[in-house]
Amino acid sequence: MYSHQFLQLKSNVIRLLGNLDSRLTYHNVTHTLDVTEMAEKIARAENITNEKTLFLLKVAALYHDTGFLKVYKGHEEKSCTIFLEETRSYSFSQEDNDLILGLIMATRIPQNPKTHLQQIICDADLDYLGREDFSVIADNLFQESLNYGFVSSKEEWDDIQLNFIKNHHYHTLTSKQWREPVMQKHYSMLATH
Repeated sequence: MYSHQFLQLKSNVIRLLGNLDSRLTYHNVTHTLDVTEMAEKIARAENITNEKTLFLLKVAALYHDTGFLKVYKGHEEKSCTIFLEETRSYSFSQEDNDLILGLIMATRIPQNPKTHLQQIICDADLDYLGREDFSVIADNLFQESLNYGFVSSKEEWDDIQLNFIKNHHYHTLTSKQWREPVMQKHYSMLATH
């Protein structure tokens, strides 16, 4: 039941995200699908096995950055609005909606998750910080930051990245084990440049 609904929602989100500003070289469909996949992987590693819970988590991951269709800063609120508008025809209860909206809002930086599921989506959202493909993904975020005028040089970006990684910590035991060591390696690499 949930897999069919999920595939429909995923297809809808991919269609929606096709309208994103081309300057969004990081916050795009690739990132959304990556976060959705990692949310499920982390959740399963964290012994979340209830299919409905996994479904709601993945739906939140699908919609967490749809607000970029409308705004950059404060996009999480817009993501919540888009989720509610786009899923009216689905049978989400008020409780399900509240859970999903809470998960979407938990991805706001700085992260401050209140529940285990919020910890999972937060870790999935910043999973790349502790992966081997960090440089490629970070370059996409650098390009996006340049495109929007948030930074003006690689040096400025490297300082921001260094500070961000220095202050970041994963929330789940799984991500601490899977990602912290590699993230620390990236920090050391950035610190020596």
